Amino acid sequence: MSSGERHILERVDAYYTEKLRAHGATHRGVDWNSPEAQTVRFEQIVKILPSAGAFSINDYGCGYGALLEYIRPMHSEIEYRGYDISQAMVDEARALHRDDAHAAFTSQSADLRPEDYSVASGIFSVKLETPNGPWAQYATATIERMARLSRKGFSFNMLTAYSDPEFRRETLYYADPLYWFDHCRLNYSRNVALLHDYGLYEFTILVRY
Repeated sequence: MSSGERHILERVDAYYTEKLRAHGATHRGVDWNSPEAQTVRFEQIVKILPSAGAFSINDYGCGYGALLEYIRPMHSEIEYRGYDISQAMVDEARALHRDDAHAAFTSQSADLRPEDYSVASGIFSVKLETPNGPWAQYATATIERMARLSRKGFSFNMLTAYSDPEFRRETLYYADPLYWFDHCRLNYSRNVALLHDYGLYEFTILVRY
């Protein structure tokens, strides 16, 4: 990990740790504007997963484990591993899901291992004071890690560059969906889907091996 990436992660860690302290294990605690929007995002990124059967998953940027709460009723057999840079988030997730024998949480990237799938929701949105160029480099490196940690495929979302200019915020990263589609198509698989039709100012990319 470069010193620049480490600096980015330190600032993001502090930001989300403060959000959790202020709002608790809620959608606002992970900086989503509503539980409904959070659910819509989950609906998109889990389209990479099979509809039935056992599989394993890395939740990259898991927060307090909201995605696990969403998918566990539909996938009781999965092995889940959540990773978040915020130790406070991981502590909260462990407390909330302590009775789930097939779930584990860590704040150490070295603890992660290849699983069938990896997913990431929201981790590329809040760039704070980081310029777009370094943030894009961070996103590229993170997607590369997700690809290496995935045996069958991975998915992630980003805010879209097609967002209305008057509603944009300087602290958020708005990405070109075509660029990231091409990036994944050229580097990881020919089986790439771009979802840009679910009512939010963002897109989701699914990469299947």
